[in-house]
Amino acid sequence: MLIATLIAADQLEKGELSSAADRLADAGARIEQIGKIIDGKAGDIICEGEIRALREALPIDEATIDFVLQPAEAREKKLLISDMDSTMITVECIDELAGYAGIKDQIAEITERAMLGELDFEEALRGRVALLAGLEISAIDRCLDEKVEIMPGAKTLVRTMAARGAKTILVSGGFTRFAEPVARDIGFDSSEANILEEQGSQLTGKLAGPVVDAQRKAELLRQTAQSQGLSLTQCMAVGDGANDIPMIALAGTGVAYRAKPKAAAAADAAIKHNDLSALLYIQGIGADEWKTE
Repeated sequence: MLIATLIAADQLEKGELSSAADRLADAGARIEQIGKIIDGKAGDIICEGEIRALREALPIDEATIDFVLQPAEAREKKLLISDMDSTMITVECIDELAGYAGIKDQIAEITERAMLGELDFEEALRGRVALLAGLEISAIDRCLDEKVEIMPGAKTLVRTMAARGAKTILVSGGFTRFAEPVARDIGFDSSEANILEEQGSQLTGKLAGPVVDAQRKAELLRQTAQSQGLSLTQCMAVGDGANDIPMIALAGTGVAYRAKPKAAAAADAAIKHNDLSALLYIQGIGADEWKTE
């Protein structure tokens, strides 16, 4: 059994839900039930069919609706693992930090290419960090205060899942100096990221310890699921860049959030129009069950 969920950026109309059911039927689905519209913006269609073919039938380019098709089994997840930069926060921390060194444009270009999958992640990371050598550590706190903003819906998503018993992990190819306070603010159980090496009051331009890369993100997902006694189908992973693809592909529901093309292509769900609360709707959790504090 499959569940197709439609989440409108504004208002979902009954006709849009019916039209989606018709497109699924035309693609070979057997429609079992068309659900009610929840909170005026989300609705489910219960059906059976071949998931890949049906996923291709759903999207409408001009519509401001996110379409997610997934197995009904283990719909509500018990583990959430998420990227940080441009996923749980609105910026890329290394780019914003580089602004305090006067080299934001130079570093941002490398970041973009790395997130597109055009560059080796570790090589690009170490190269960008090297350019920050000599930057005062105080710039990190300024950057946190002045540039880092939590992504809309992030706190609601994480706190609601945690309140319902899910394990929540923030994992970042960025830096602990940002990931740890961001994780605390949003409400994650734990975080893991790269460590910027410091000497006195300045950054050395090097990293301390192993790099948190794409493989480490997927490994952390697998290890945590095993330690929690969960199957991968009970896990959700969310990210936006090429270095998130392994964990997105591994999770039972891999979500690309406002993502680069390669990450979106690898994901089970691509959220383009809504905030992160859409990840609650696709688990069947309406706003009357959300936790924000």
